[in-house]
Amino acid sequence: MCMVDHPGIATLAAAHARPPNYMFFFEFYEGGNLADALHVREWSPSIHQALSIMIALAKGLRYLHSVGIAHRDVKPANILLDSELQPRLSDFGLATFKKDIHHISSQNWKSSGKPTGGFHKKNMVGTLIYMAPEILRKDVHTEKSDVYSFAITANELLTGVVPYTDLRAEAQAHTVLEMTYTEQQLTSAIVSEGLRPVLAGAKSGAPSSLQSLIMRCWDPDPQKRPLFAEIVEELDIIMNKAIQEPDDIKKDVLLKEHSVDSQNHQTQIETSWSARGMAFTNHATTDGANFTVWLQHSFLYHPTLSCGSFSTCGRRESMEDTHFLLPHMDSIKDISFFGIFDGHRGAAAAEFAVKTIPQFLRASGAMKSPSDALSDSFLRTDIEFREQLKSCQLLRSKQRNFHPGCTAITALIVGNKLFVANAGDCRTILCRDGQAYALSKDHVASCPQERERIIRAGGEVKWQIDTWRIGPAALQVTRSIGDDDLKPAVTAEPEITETDLSSDDEFLVMASDGLWDVLGNDEVVPIIRDTVKEPTMCAKRLATEAVERGSKDNVTVIVIFLRPVSTAERIF
Repeated sequence: MCMVDHPGIATLAAAHARPPNYMFFFEFYEGGNLADALHVREWSPSIHQALSIMIALAKGLRYLHSVGIAHRDVKPANILLDSELQPRLSDFGLATFKKDIHHISSQNWKSSGKPTGGFHKKNMVGTLIYMAPEILRKDVHTEKSDVYSFAITANELLTGVVPYTDLRAEAQAHTVLEMTYTEQQLTSAIVSEGLRPVLAGAKSGAPSSLQSLIMRCWDPDPQKRPLFAEIVEELDIIMNKAIQEPDDIKKDVLLKEHSVDSQNHQTQIETSWSARGMAFTNHATTDGANFTVWLQHSFLYHPTLSCGSFSTCGRRESMEDTHFLLPHMDSIKDISFFGIFDGHRGAAAAEFAVKTIPQFLRASGAMKSPSDALSDSFLRTDIEFREQLKSCQLLRSKQRNFHPGCTAITALIVGNKLFVANAGDCRTILCRDGQAYALSKDHVASCPQERERIIRAGGEVKWQIDTWRIGPAALQVTRSIGDDDLKPAVTAEPEITETDLSSDDEFLVMASDGLWDVLGNDEVVPIIRDTVKEPTMCAKRLATEAVERGSKDNVTVIVIFLRPVSTAERIF
């Protein structure tokens, strides 16, 4: 990686080469990876955008091959997109020098070990659905094998379909277990029958010359595949011919949807709710102009944001937290939106809310104040989620007492205004002049005011086990999204605080209750001040500290620095 320098390849900034924590540090690319863009955020690139990505990727691979390196794992998940939607090839864990391939292959034949990452079986290295027939036949990997993987990736970019899945498999289907083919059947079909993904047609905007190029690149005979120098030349010609056509799809349609999700360990029933949330929000208004009404007056102070997050399952067997980071919501730099959702009785409500709340906020933005729009987004998400539950009685019947819910906390920054909306016991604090200030309060039954509100609304509150709890479900929180068996007493109406940010404000910390169960507000500030001033590292430090102190819950932390930060600590 140190000898590689090309705009089409992810830039290595630093490395920590001492045990036990070996780490690579790369430049951050705002667009996420191409696989998520196509299959999670459902981005449909125009033919110009697709060609631009293909050309840049082909140039990056041409460069790699010119310096004697074969990547051996080209696929959308290993292609990162920068703010201009230009690709950066990443993940060189399987890459090797071309001169060493014969030696490595023979060693793999003798070895029974299984290296981590990708798909590996003897000398078959890569990800199965992108692997060339010669690799599946256990022949030697050459640079022409990268050409084959490039063709499969280019076709996927045009069609939006994961290879061989017919729109049915997961975007990261590495082992083909989710597909209609078994691993052996797919391997045989590719090698013996010449099976290839359905070729991108005219509907995708691909001209016949591009279709022909893709077919030559995935030819079963490696010798008949073009070199990347030829591929770049042909793609340039195709791009020049297409340059006259209009390109109406803007890059912010993709970037505004990019969020960072926690590791998910949900049940089969729960996984459907993330898709349901995404499917519903596809119909919501996403016009970034909605927010301009909030920015028409000038601000005396503009915070400079940098953000990061970290999630850990902790001592739980499953992960029920989700979160999102939208540091430039709808590509408007003065509007940022962050949220954490802590599921209970399953992850279903959290997975639904993490998709829908940002969309409902966009839809309400033009008509309401920020506070009203936040409140409206919480309530509409709650209503929509419970409606989805009612419409799926058969699914619910398979799991008794399936009444999932989640607590939720969001932070919306509009210019120099900070709006924190909270329903439940997640928490946000602001560090101002070195002091911690709580911007939310916990909504739990042990709070007298909340307990009285629950009783007035017809709910039942009893002392159960070790504290005040609500109803047969023995729920501690008094506000949440979902929990349809406890409505209307357990409301989704958030409490909202509004704060004017100034140059005295250092950072925000948002976290699920797994952190606050073992760490006080005032303890968080010195921990961050004692950590390298990089928000993701700070978030990880807080989460791991909570686990070490005995937190028994999932822990999700978001750290948002509000002004430029620097550190004397450098990592090499």
